[in-house]
Amino acid sequence: MNNYLLVSGILAVVLCVVHSVAGELIIIGPIQKVEGLPPAFGSPALTRMTLRFAWHVTSVFGIGIAAILFRLGQQTAHSPSDIMTLRILSATFLASFAVALIGSRAKHPSWPVFLLMAILTWCGAGTLGF
Repeated sequence: MNNYLLVSGILAVVLCVVHSVAGELIIIGPIQKVEGLPPAFGSPALTRMTLRFAWHVTSVFGIGIAAILFRLGQQTAHSPSDIMTLRILSATFLASFAVALIGSRAKHPSWPVFLLMAILTWCGAGTLGF
């Protein structure tokens, strides 16, 4: 078992659950009550639906990434293809860290989680050097 990847997968699940629940309560729910939203694809109702499903589909993708981390975390050795997949995921987490850090001016709580996931996933690939 690869604990780096398992912990990274757990962080991904926690991040996704918090994203969906807190986002629904703090952002998406209140937006549903706002009048005067732009009529995306024809109507404000469709704008509301699009915002809601787009918000939650992000969490669905994150759960899928967590599943990949859990699957690879169960292995004791990784193929070159697995290592490349893990490096891509690590780079994705690192980019997400940068976007969250810079975009929110370090006010959004996701940036340290993304940074930790990037480090854990990189270490889990078995390569500490670049």
